[in-house]
Amino acid sequence: MTPIHLGQTSTLPASPAEAVLDYVPNPRPGKPYLVRLTSPEFTSLCPVTGQPDFAHLVLDYAPGDTIVESKSFKLFLGAFRNHAAFHEDCTVGIGERLFAEMKPLWLRIGGYWYPRGGIPIDVFWQSGAPPAGLWLPPQDVPTYRGRG
Repeated sequence: MTPIHLGQTSTLPASPAEAVLDYVPNPRPGKPYLVRLTSPEFTSLCPVTGQPDFAHLVLDYAPGDTIVESKSFKLFLGAFRNHAAFHEDCTVGIGERLFAEMKPLWLRIGGYWYPRGGIPIDVFWQSGAPPAGLWLPPQDVPTYRGRG
Protein backbone atom coordinates (compact mmCIF):
# COMPACT_ATOMS: atom_id res chain seq x y z
CA MET A 1 0.00 0.00 0.00
CA THR A 2 2.85 2.38 -0.83
CA PRO A 3 1.50 5.66 -2.23
CA ILE A 4 2.63 6.36 -5.79
CA HIS A 5 2.09 10.14 -5.66
CA LEU A 6 3.32 11.19 -2.22
CA GLY A 7 6.81 12.67 -2.47
CA GLN A 8 6.87 12.19 -6.24
CA THR A 9 6.34 14.46 -9.23
CA SER A 10 2.88 13.67 -10.55
CA THR A 11 1.00 14.85 -13.60
CA LEU A 12 -2.71 15.54 -13.78
CA PRO A 13 -4.54 12.41 -15.01
CA ALA A 14 -6.30 12.73 -18.38
CA SER A 15 -9.60 11.53 -16.90
CA PRO A 16 -11.11 10.49 -13.57
CA ALA A 17 -11.04 6.86 -14.73
CA GLU A 18 -7.26 7.07 -15.25
CA ALA A 19 -6.65 8.71 -11.87
CA VAL A 20 -5.05 6.50 -9.24
CA LEU A 21 -6.17 7.15 -5.68
CA ASP A 22 -3.67 6.23 -2.98
CA TYR A 23 -4.75 4.96 0.41
CA VAL A 24 -2.62 4.76 3.53
CA PRO A 25 -3.23 2.96 6.83
CA ASN A 26 -5.64 4.61 9.23
CA PRO A 27 -3.46 6.08 12.00
CA ARG A 28 -6.29 5.65 14.55
CA PRO A 29 -7.92 2.30 13.74
CA GLY A 30 -10.85 1.24 15.88
CA LYS A 31 -11.67 4.81 16.91
CA PRO A 32 -14.65 6.35 15.16
CA TYR A 33 -13.75 9.81 13.88
CA LEU A 34 -14.66 11.98 10.92
CA VAL A 35 -12.40 13.21 8.12
CA ARG A 36 -13.57 16.17 6.01
CA LEU A 37 -12.09 17.00 2.61
CA THR A 38 -13.31 20.11 0.80
CA SER A 39 -12.79 21.40 -2.69
CA PRO A 40 -14.26 24.90 -3.02
CA GLU A 41 -13.07 25.27 -6.62
CA PHE A 42 -14.04 21.94 -8.20
CA THR A 43 -14.59 22.11 -11.97
CA SER A 44 -15.97 19.83 -14.65
CA LEU A 45 -17.57 20.36 -18.05
CA CYS A 46 -21.23 20.42 -19.04
CA PRO A 47 -21.76 17.35 -21.24
CA VAL A 48 -24.13 19.28 -23.52
CA THR A 49 -22.48 22.68 -24.00
CA GLY A 50 -18.87 21.96 -23.02
CA GLN A 51 -18.95 25.01 -20.75
CA PRO A 52 -17.23 24.79 -17.35
CA ASP A 53 -19.28 23.98 -14.26
CA PHE A 54 -18.07 24.90 -10.78
CA ALA A 55 -18.87 23.39 -7.39
CA HIS A 56 -17.90 23.45 -3.76
CA LEU A 57 -17.53 19.80 -2.72
CA VAL A 58 -17.62 18.64 0.90
CA LEU A 59 -16.67 15.01 1.53
CA ASP A 60 -16.99 13.48 5.00
CA TYR A 61 -16.00 9.95 5.91
CA ALA A 62 -15.38 7.74 8.94
CA PRO A 63 -12.23 5.74 8.13
CA GLY A 64 -12.08 2.00 8.20
CA ASP A 65 -8.63 0.47 7.72
CA THR A 66 -7.37 3.23 5.38
CA ILE A 67 -7.56 6.94 4.65
CA VAL A 68 -7.26 8.59 1.23
CA GLU A 69 -3.93 10.31 0.59
CA SER A 70 -4.65 13.98 -0.06
CA LYS A 71 -2.30 14.54 -3.03
CA SER A 72 -3.84 11.68 -4.98
CA PHE A 73 -7.30 12.98 -4.06
CA LYS A 74 -6.36 16.44 -5.39
CA LEU A 75 -5.13 14.92 -8.66
CA PHE A 76 -8.28 12.80 -8.93
CA LEU A 77 -10.49 15.88 -8.55
CA GLY A 78 -8.31 17.81 -11.02
CA ALA A 79 -8.95 15.11 -13.62
CA PHE A 80 -12.57 16.28 -13.79
CA ARG A 81 -11.52 19.62 -15.36
CA ASN A 82 -11.83 18.18 -18.86
CA HIS A 83 -14.46 15.58 -17.98
CA ALA A 84 -17.97 16.11 -19.35
CA ALA A 85 -20.65 14.92 -16.95
CA PHE A 86 -23.76 16.20 -15.24
CA HIS A 87 -23.52 17.48 -11.66
CA GLU A 88 -25.27 14.40 -10.30
CA ASP A 89 -22.87 12.02 -12.06
CA CYS A 90 -19.76 13.84 -10.83
CA THR A 91 -20.91 14.14 -7.21
CA VAL A 92 -22.30 10.65 -6.76
CA GLY A 93 -19.48 9.07 -8.81
CA ILE A 94 -16.80 10.58 -6.56
CA GLY A 95 -18.58 9.28 -3.46
CA GLU A 96 -19.17 5.82 -4.87
CA ARG A 97 -15.59 5.41 -6.09
CA LEU A 98 -14.07 6.41 -2.75
CA PHE A 99 -16.50 4.22 -0.85
CA ALA A 100 -15.79 1.20 -3.08
CA GLU A 101 -12.00 1.55 -2.98
CA MET A 102 -11.28 2.91 0.50
CA LYS A 103 -14.04 0.96 2.28
CA PRO A 104 -14.69 3.53 5.02
CA LEU A 105 -17.19 2.83 7.78
CA TRP A 106 -19.35 5.61 6.31
CA LEU A 107 -19.08 8.33 3.68
CA ARG A 108 -21.16 11.29 2.50
CA ILE A 109 -20.58 13.92 -0.16
CA GLY A 110 -22.29 17.22 -0.81
CA GLY A 111 -21.87 18.92 -4.17
CA TYR A 112 -22.91 22.57 -4.01
CA TRP A 113 -22.94 23.58 -7.68
CA TYR A 114 -22.81 27.21 -8.68
CA PRO A 115 -25.70 28.47 -10.85
CA ARG A 116 -25.80 28.10 -14.59
CA GLY A 117 -28.92 29.46 -16.15
CA GLY A 118 -29.87 30.93 -12.77
CA ILE A 119 -30.40 27.57 -11.03
CA PRO A 120 -27.97 26.27 -8.40
CA ILE A 121 -28.02 22.47 -8.16
CA ASP A 122 -26.98 20.72 -4.95
CA VAL A 123 -26.35 16.98 -5.00
CA PHE A 124 -25.97 14.78 -1.90
CA TRP A 125 -25.06 11.09 -1.50
CA GLN A 126 -24.17 8.92 1.46
CA SER A 127 -23.27 5.29 1.87
CA GLY A 128 -25.87 4.58 4.56
CA ALA A 129 -26.52 5.47 8.17
CA PRO A 130 -23.52 6.96 10.01
CA PRO A 131 -21.89 4.95 12.81
CA ALA A 132 -23.47 5.45 16.23
CA GLY A 133 -21.81 8.21 18.22
CA LEU A 134 -20.01 9.77 15.25
CA TRP A 135 -20.03 13.58 15.44
CA LEU A 136 -21.46 14.93 12.20
CA PRO A 137 -20.81 18.62 11.72
CA PRO A 138 -23.16 20.30 9.26
CA GLN A 139 -21.99 20.68 5.70
CA ASP A 140 -22.52 24.42 5.83
CA VAL A 141 -21.51 26.04 2.59
CA PRO A 142 -22.33 29.75 2.23
CA THR A 143 -25.54 29.89 0.27
CA TYR A 144 -25.76 31.44 -3.16
CA ARG A 145 -26.97 35.01 -2.60
CA GLY A 146 -29.84 34.55 -5.03
CA ARG A 147 -31.41 31.74 -3.01
CA GLY A 148 -33.30 34.11 -0.74
